[in-house]
This record gives sequence, structure tokens and C-alpha cells, in this order.
Amino acid sequence: MKNKKRVFTAEQKVRILREHLDNQVPVSELCERYGIQPNSFYTWKKKLFEGALQTFATQPNHKNTKRLTKLEQQVRDRDSLISTLVAENIQFKKNLNGER
Repeated sequence: MKNKKRVFTAEQKVRILREHLDNQVPVSELCERYGIQPNSFYTWKKKLFEGALQTFATQPNHKNTKRLTKLEQQVRDRDSLISTLVAENIQFKKNLNGER
């Protein structure tokens, strides 16, 4: 009979990793208990820490976020004003040339 590869959900992986990290349960014991290959366990652990790195690296600075939002709104307002002025300018030129 063929051995089926066991698939773990993200929640299961986190629970197993937490057991190791919080309770200092040895990797060998966890692998035996849950039928995991040690390489798989260490891959999960690596992915967990890589994800944590991204989580901490991308925390927005709320002060900068508010400033950026304000500046973006100013750019939108100016773009709107410019497009209005260009449209009026075109209309004036048409009126000067006798076009309607």
C-alpha cells in the first residue's frame, strides 16, 4: 500500500510550531507525534520567520501615512484644477478663432 502524504493546514502548522517555540518540545518528539519529516518542520519554521520579518518591516508609520494621504489629495485637486483651466483655455481659443 502506498504511503499518502499528509497535508497540514496553516492552523495545524502554527499550532505545532508554537508547541516547539513556547513549550520547548523537542523537534524529534513533535515529528514523531505528528508524523512530520524534520525537513518539513524546519521549512515551516523558516517560512514563519520570513513572514514575521515582512510583518515587522511593513508596519506603516501612521504620521507618514496621514501626510501622504493629504499630499495625494492635494495632487488630485491640482490635477482637477489644471484640467479645468486647460478646457477653458481651449474654449477661449476656439472663441477667438470664431469656432463654436
